Amino acid sequence: MASEHLSIARPVLHEQVAQRLRQMLVEGLIPPGGKLNERALCEELSISRTPLREAIKMLAAEGLVELLPNRGSVAVQLSEADVRHTFEVMAGLEGLSGELAAQRVTEAELNEIKALHYEMMAAFTRRDLSAYYQINAAIHRSFNAAAKNPVLTATYNQVNARLQALRFRSNQDGDKWQRAVDEHIAMVQALEARDAAALRQVLMHHLDNKRNVVIDQLRTARHSIESNPDTSFITEGHAP
Repeated sequence: MASEHLSIARPVLHEQVAQRLRQMLVEGLIPPGGKLNERALCEELSISRTPLREAIKMLAAEGLVELLPNRGSVAVQLSEADVRHTFEVMAGLEGLSGELAAQRVTEAELNEIKALHYEMMAAFTRRDLSAYYQINAAIHRSFNAAAKNPVLTATYNQVNARLQALRFRSNQDGDKWQRAVDEHIAMVQALEARDAAALRQVLMHHLDNKRNVVIDQLRTARHSIESNPDTSFITEGHAP
């Protein structure tokens, strides 16, 4: 876990801590099922336990963290069924976002999305997965924002929070990462053409592909643990 100290005004400290914890969860620095060690996190982020606990409560409300009575908190670990069901809903939300965005996007919004797309392509060329993912997520949020439907946005944000870590890891295979990039090129082309049906289709297909990659990864990991139980990840509070 890389050391990163925070220097932030007190009224928003817990929000900034929550954002840092989200990044750690997404990038696997706190793996699924891993316990959030409060003492270690306070030392790592140079904060007291009060803002940390407030941040953890925020993440629990988002579905990223599970609070266990008398046992602290752990990163949520989704089952294969959870993944399938959540991606199924997310594909519908992404598709609707794209359809409405193609109908309602302004020139300024389109130009901003295209600028983000070029930045994302540069990150892909550098194979900078962390930067790529952050820009990628911003593009998807921009599609949703361009739909201009606050109810859709609230639902989108709630469901999307559960999938962030899985979406990040789905690009760690070179060929699958290239396919995702090709799909993003098609998204921008459909948006620029104001082709609502095409953008809806490519976004839903994109999410379906993400789902399939994630499920394959879960099955591979499960098989590896079953075949080599001594190599399973050990977290605080879990015996080897």
